Amino acid sequence: MPPALRLDSDDFTLFGLPPQFALDRAALDVQWRRLQSATHPDRFASEGAASQRVAMQWAVRVNEAYQRLKDPVRRAAYLCELRGAAVQAERHTAMPPQFLMQQMAWREALEDAQAAADVGALQSELDAEESRALAEAGRLLDEAGDAPAAAQQVRALMFMQRFRQDIERRLDALDPTR
Repeated sequence: MPPALRLDSDDFTLFGLPPQFALDRAALDVQWRRLQSATHPDRFASEGAASQRVAMQWAVRVNEAYQRLKDPVRRAAYLCELRGAAVQAERHTAMPPQFLMQQMAWREALEDAQAAADVGALQSELDAEESRALAEAGRLLDEAGDAPAAAQQVRALMFMQRFRQDIERRLDALDPTR
């Protein structure tokens, strides 16, 4: 196993990356392949069951960290948690009135959509808003150092992800062959 690392290291330390939202995806992928190679249980097949169990723990830890860091919403939530502002979406449900009004308008538009093109236009609007919210979460984390405000952005992004699933279901209903 990599000698300088510990299973309880944060994901950024594990991957040798700075703890920030802005992330070089290529560097993350390179580090993941390096760590995956170094910790793969097959490398420890001749060292006995105990070594293979430890290698399996490392492999799981590396893969979980990689999945968290490569997903921008999960990465933002993780950074919020590291900075003392856990997202806790199930407990913190209050959102700004403007955001709630937008969600109601989106839900109505999805309900009223009669054609895949209508749903596609709504999906494009969601894509733009999601990009804006991700950029704002990154700014709040990396520039403003405001983890509580970033946590609120992450909660909004989590709603958008759930709404995206609703859009996909509606598109499937309108065009089952897609």
